[in-house]
Amino acid sequence: MTEPAINVLFLCTHNSARSVLAEAVLNHVGKGRFRGFSAGSHPRSSVNPLSLQVLAEAGIDTTGLYSKSWEEFGRPDAPRMHLVITVCDNAAGEVCPYWPGLPATAHWGFPDPSEVGGSDKDRLTAFRQTLLQMRKRLELLIDLPPPALERVALQDAARRLAKQ
Repeated sequence: MTEPAINVLFLCTHNSARSVLAEAVLNHVGKGRFRGFSAGSHPRSSVNPLSLQVLAEAGIDTTGLYSKSWEEFGRPDAPRMHLVITVCDNAAGEVCPYWPGLPATAHWGFPDPSEVGGSDKDRLTAFRQTLLQMRKRLELLIDLPPPALERVALQDAARRLAKQ
């Protein structure tokens, strides 16, 4: 019998770069054991094109990615989240909605690649670096043994991974 997937919601203010990268990467590397979702407290009208570009370059599917409000995941018909991870400091400091099921929580702060100035090459490099850092941390998450995926253990493990 197959265990249900562990749903992880990544939050950021605008849901256009970091949280979207994390959602796509987790769905790519999650091996069916994990499903990624993303949302923002003040979502933009679209995903940052550089996010989509670096994901495509990495061979990660971008189908269905869009910028959305975190309110979508507080509805009764929303998928039940097991873990909620903020990936920007602004979202970590905001009062989050109530999440049904009281999921484990963690904060993984990543610098915002969309705030990097300079040339197009510099900006693209920042997005690539963020993608690689996230992928490393997410691969560590999916490699956790099943006992580490219980709510309290999952929260502790996810918070420790913030230091990776």
